[in-house]
Amino acid sequence: MKKTFLASLAIAALALTSLSAFAQKDPDVGGAAMYPTKTIVQNAVNSPIHKTLVAAVKAAGLVDTLNSPGPFTVFAPTDDAFAKLPAGTVETLVKPENKATLVKILTYHVVPGRISSKQLMRMIKKGHGKATLKTVQGEDLTATMSGGHIMLTDAKGGMATVTTADVFQSNGVIHVIDTVLMPN
Repeated sequence: MKKTFLASLAIAALALTSLSAFAQKDPDVGGAAMYPTKTIVQNAVNSPIHKTLVAAVKAAGLVDTLNSPGPFTVFAPTDDAFAKLPAGTVETLVKPENKATLVKILTYHVVPGRISSKQLMRMIKKGHGKATLKTVQGEDLTATMSGGHIMLTDAKGGMATVTTADVFQSNGVIHVIDTVLMPN
């Protein structure tokens, strides 16, 4: 009887531990809570450091796509990353006549599937120091490691650092980056 009680208690403790792991939220982004039960767009809208990205996604007509089941891996540039672009670039890109260019740039930040930082690091190791990721836009991004950080190199040789990894969403994962990536 005592063994049965202890076994039941152990099973209950294991179940509670498993449930608490699912109830945990993702890392905060810009001080805002991110939740794995929300979509990429639902979480991004609440991020105080992704206002420019959200505005660009809306201008490009990609809200429905990024709210779909996916899954997607999104390398999400911060407002500071967009501020590094030449003056007037963002304002020009969000104009209706530049929608195709904006879509090309934004979809270059999206990779099909849900790729965690651990998976990405394994891919880099397996690739002898680099991994090639095919973006939704169709071109490649190169992932490498530097000083313990995941680095992304775009088609033009620009580099971004993953500053916050593994922000899991119901339809994928976001990795926050510090520079806007540019396709050819």
